[in-house]
Amino acid sequence: MSSTDTQPSITASAPPDELLIAVAQINPTVGDVGGNLALARKARDTARLEGADLLVFSELSISGYPPEDLVLKPAFQAACRRAVEELAAETVDGPALLVGAPWMEAGKLHNSVLLLDGGRVAAVRHKVDLPNYGVFDEKRVFTPGPMPGPIPFRGIRLGVPVCEDIWGPDVVECLAETGAEMLIVPNGSPYRRSVYEERENAAVARVVESGLPLLYVNQVGGQDELVFDGASFALNADRSLAMQLPSFQERVRVTKWERLANGWKMTEAPLADRTEGDQADYAACVLGLKDYVEKNRFPGVVLGLSGGIDSALCAAMAVDALGPERVHCIMLPYRYTSDESLSDAAAVARRLGVRYDTVPIAGGVEGIEAALAPLFAGRAKDVTEENLQSRVRGTVLMSVSNKFGAMVVTTGNKSEMSTGYATLYGDMNGGYNPIKDLYKTEVFRLSRLRNLWKPVFAKGPAGEVIPDRLIDKPPTAELRENQKDEDSLPAYAVLDAILGRLVEGEASVAELIAEGFEPEVVKRVERLLNIAEYKRRQAAPGVKVTARNFGRDRRYPITNRFRDQG
Repeated sequence: MSSTDTQPSITASAPPDELLIAVAQINPTVGDVGGNLALARKARDTARLEGADLLVFSELSISGYPPEDLVLKPAFQAACRRAVEELAAETVDGPALLVGAPWMEAGKLHNSVLLLDGGRVAAVRHKVDLPNYGVFDEKRVFTPGPMPGPIPFRGIRLGVPVCEDIWGPDVVECLAETGAEMLIVPNGSPYRRSVYEERENAAVARVVESGLPLLYVNQVGGQDELVFDGASFALNADRSLAMQLPSFQERVRVTKWERLANGWKMTEAPLADRTEGDQADYAACVLGLKDYVEKNRFPGVVLGLSGGIDSALCAAMAVDALGPERVHCIMLPYRYTSDESLSDAAAVARRLGVRYDTVPIAGGVEGIEAALAPLFAGRAKDVTEENLQSRVRGTVLMSVSNKFGAMVVTTGNKSEMSTGYATLYGDMNGGYNPIKDLYKTEVFRLSRLRNLWKPVFAKGPAGEVIPDRLIDKPPTAELRENQKDEDSLPAYAVLDAILGRLVEGEASVAELIAEGFEPEVVKRVERLLNIAEYKRRQAAPGVKVTARNFGRDRRYPITNRFRDQG
């Protein structure tokens, strides 16, 4: 066992044949110890009313997850410990609680789960397998615990592996060999497209190996780039699905377990629908934006509505996240802005019900051009002047943000982030980007989806909010006459296929050419991807939905002379 267990005075004298376990799928905030404690108390009150014996929370529910280097702060560690001890003192009349918190023991900091029962901290277990890949970096802040034994709880032996502890066989094998009767797994597992299948595969493998039922409890909500989807579930020992909570929604639900001749079985539990596929991507983007705005206490958001598909989708996501009264859209026209764009932007704003203003930028652009004229004398106009338009727009939006406090939503997609098809200090200005991890072809797909469906928690109107004409027209930045994106980039269907293989798959140029892509196109895209790293380092954070996003997952050097020549 990883620490000394203390038996509370209310431990039953004989093993029970029935157990009510409540699942707390809640939305904690990193660093908000008091707020997280309030969430735990609210969940406990719900569980108590329904007669639960035990209430299980997600990983590091007291501190919020992931706390990153904040957890190294002694004052923060102390605040978390005080909260745990305060909560423990309130468990005299039940239910017992399994909570997650950073926990200092023998001078070492652990990612721990604590059983609070009978008015005290009755048992502590430490996470053994600390992930250190992708978005995870736990080895730099936590010490791994020893192999754990089961936690004794009122005559039952609970195996409590923590999140990554079930992705390999060793921890669960140890728990099974030392007498665990069921597995309860607190998790901080963020959303990505393949994650449901990956979680299920890991859980099924551990159930098969151990012969024990498994309860998987995950948190929900946005934390910077990460979005946690909840979707907590349970498997009985025969691998059948015993419980499913919904995705992207908070829930506290009680499950009934019965001791049968061959072990424990969950016999009563909710079976909700899970949000999957494009719907899950869209819901993740909305929830990530919502929680970034809410948890950082912005009164609302402002964004430039250009008449293009990216800003239209971002506006729809913002309204779904916050409601129309907290979204301010601004059209920023210049001489190259088409009548069609003006009409389309106004139509989107009208359908979404947001405040919509028009601020022409000619005065700003031409004023800067006049100021620079002596320096630029004798040189032809080029991308410099085009970028001035974007930078004036960025300045206007940031000024509105400064004056009224609303956060600027930036609207660049992953295709643009990959190739550098964006202007620093212009259209890249902003605090958060809900579509940062969506390729352009996916932006089109999710726009069509939103016209047919919206998440159950969305605050925006149902029905068609993005006109079909806007979705169908050729993308353009409208920085010069008759400009189209595909004047500068390959067709998005080709571009995104190549980028997906380069970014998510780390494919080589030679592999892509062998797959049938044109050699010069592949080499050009690979070059654009590499030289745009300096821009990505200065980009706003945004929701992660793919297997490998820019920032937490893919961290390349800016100064980098390697080029894959195929």
